[in-house]
Amino acid sequence: MASGTHPQEAHREDHASKLNWLRAGVLGANDGIVSVAALLLGMIGAHAQSATILTAGLASLVAGAVSMALGEYVSVSAQRDTEKFLIQKESWELENLVEHEHEELKTILCSYGMSPETAETAVNEIEAGDPLPVHLRLELGIDGEDLTNPWAAAGSSALAFTLGAALPLLTALLAPLTGQAWYVIVVTLATLALTGFISAKLSETDPVRAVVRLVLGGGLGLAITYGAGALFGAL
Repeated sequence: MASGTHPQEAHREDHASKLNWLRAGVLGANDGIVSVAALLLGMIGAHAQSATILTAGLASLVAGAVSMALGEYVSVSAQRDTEKFLIQKESWELENLVEHEHEELKTILCSYGMSPETAETAVNEIEAGDPLPVHLRLELGIDGEDLTNPWAAAGSSALAFTLGAALPLLTALLAPLTGQAWYVIVVTLATLALTGFISAKLSETDPVRAVVRLVLGGGLGLAITYGAGALFGAL
């Protein structure tokens, strides 16, 4: 057994990484779509002036993008710090607890179905090179050469939120005042359906379930905020 990444393991890591980025992108876009559209509908329901509606929508877009970026940066930075600590800890253990780490890796390999003799041979071959990457992957599930990047995560989340939020905002800006709320609703639900379909296709899951889940959830949120706006606007 070599210390490099096995092709199947690399495939699993790439697939997991793709799903993580997909989840973050879809989450950011859907947050932007629903939160800004809901705010716009609440303002429209309260019969606010067009300038007020658009100003509130733009402020919501900026605030939401900044919030998403900061939240993702803090979260991923904490994860990266933890990964670095674990790498340092594992490196120290390999230098100072040689026998313990040898037996630990042997036990892990045996848990995958290897015989003790084969596992012993594999561990000796691994230790003849650089055992740290193998220990990190098998013990901790960490790739020491591909740590999470907080800046990339923050930027992608902010961009996804902005792109999602821009659609209902542009719709409110361009739609005629008569039926403005319906234009925003239709565009929002259509966009949610599209993101649900795309994410399901990329992650190889059921697109119908993803679309229905997003459209029903988004529709409920829009109905509640429009109703709240209409209620307070009538007071």
